[in-house]
Amino acid sequence: MRDVLIVLHTETSTPGRIGHMLEQKGYRLDIRRHALGDPLPRTLEQHAGAIVFGGPMSANDSDDWIAREIDWIGVPLKEQKPFLGVCLGAQMLSKHLGGTVGPHADGLVEIGYYDLIPTEEGSAHGPWPQKVYHWHREGLTLPKDAVRLATGETFENQAFRVNGKAFGIQFHPEVTRLTMHRWGVIGAHRFVLPNAQGSAAHLEGNLMHDAPVKDWLSRFLDQWLA
Repeated sequence: MRDVLIVLHTETSTPGRIGHMLEQKGYRLDIRRHALGDPLPRTLEQHAGAIVFGGPMSANDSDDWIAREIDWIGVPLKEQKPFLGVCLGAQMLSKHLGGTVGPHADGLVEIGYYDLIPTEEGSAHGPWPQKVYHWHREGLTLPKDAVRLATGETFENQAFRVNGKAFGIQFHPEVTRLTMHRWGVIGAHRFVLPNAQGSAAHLEGNLMHDAPVKDWLSRFLDQWLA
């Protein structure tokens, strides 16, 4: 049972650094693109855990597959399997548990590197990096019975845990410098949004802050799948 389910949302999406690290730790990646028609498993009996990644869509979109994917998150929760939601995946986890997803009240976004502030409860999953990479226009509310692990200045809920097994993070530790270049081309029109950082700041931030993110991610994955 060394497979980890990887749920991606576009044809060109990859699990990035998270995928590389899991393979280095001896796991196989079972990649499904549910938005493009791949089925999600009815049980995770044959999987060590599941990760739902991000995407350009919103958890509030009316597409049938989004509703099905949000509902499917009940499978790992019911079976008490390790679950990780990254950005959109975290927002889907929140919605599944009765939380809400929506834009910042002042229209602010997080695109680039921003401060991450761990809570007292989050210390068990640290030490956390001081700055992490974001690319999102919406935030999430903390669902019932969830524990906030990290917060931020613009969006309050940056990381949370539910029932000890399920985690949601609003940032992108999976992003490599190559991915950052690609996103910077595809999404360059978003750099003018309020509070967004320009492409040069992304690349400079990567040089300054990526090593602590990489170290944190490796420790977190070990702890998450232990």
